[in-house]
Amino acid sequence: MVDQGFKVIDFHCHFPVAMNWGGRGRTSRPESPVTGAGEFQRSEESERVVRKYATDLRAEWRLAHCFEAPETEERAEREQADRWAAEVDRYGLERVVFVTGGGNEKLAEIVSWYPDKFIGFAHHNPFTKDAADELKRAVEELGLKGYKLIAPALDKPIDDPSGYPTWEAAAELGIPVLIHFGILGGGGGISHHVNMSPLILHNVARDFATVPFVLPHLGCGYVRELLHLMWSCGNVYVDTSGSNQWMRWMPEELTTKILIRKYVETVGAERIVYGSDSSWFPRGFSVRYYEDQIRDCRELGLSQEQMTAIFGGNARRLLGLA
Repeated sequence: MVDQGFKVIDFHCHFPVAMNWGGRGRTSRPESPVTGAGEFQRSEESERVVRKYATDLRAEWRLAHCFEAPETEERAEREQADRWAAEVDRYGLERVVFVTGGGNEKLAEIVSWYPDKFIGFAHHNPFTKDAADELKRAVEELGLKGYKLIAPALDKPIDDPSGYPTWEAAAELGIPVLIHFGILGGGGGISHHVNMSPLILHNVARDFATVPFVLPHLGCGYVRELLHLMWSCGNVYVDTSGSNQWMRWMPEELTTKILIRKYVETVGAERIVYGSDSSWFPRGFSVRYYEDQIRDCRELGLSQEQMTAIFGGNARRLLGLA
């Protein structure tokens, strides 16, 4: 990559390993509602139709970005870590943050192999009885630096009172909390769930105003709602990660460039965090997304100070890095 005059931290990556959405705690299927359908199982024919539709859309998306399909060969975790460490060196990144990685224990071990290149986040269910203690253990004993949740994969509303001990632990630990809201899983994914809109975080964000909550993918279909939340709560940030293909499915014309400008104008560059949502190989680090965002920021006329903050400085501050 061309040297832009600042160090880059990728705040949003996923280590390529089989993932239990809820970590140590129980979660429902992402498409399972919090109330209603219970344990209903769709038919095999319906499952086939749903999967084919999603597969076709995602194949189209990969072609649009010139990405090869994810490899199907199972690889050892150490080999994957070595490959990712090579990506960090190849592109001159300061760090990559793996927000998921097969559970807290497993990800902590993976990070320990390359502590100068990798950072890991806890990613267990916030509603289990021991969730707060597990978060403390993950940070204080395992060395993880934040907490990641996929809200539409949880089995309760994000503002359920049973989660409050976990938010209290996050406040006590002084860590950032990254929560995915909005459509989930790429084309053909999940678009309806009680935790779809980021506005459901409103009371939690205000009740725990010292916790930095980072919401990814530039709003992920809920730009107005995220802007309203950020207007109300100064501790809510946005990250830029992913292809943001959801913009094609919005009624208004949106681009990454338009959204970066909107967030800079409303909340300032200091509340925008760069991420790529990179994970699988052979793609590895998605330099395509990075270069597109660099171009957008340059064309918008952002200052070097603003770009330094977005592409590394804000992540460094949230993570407590020197």
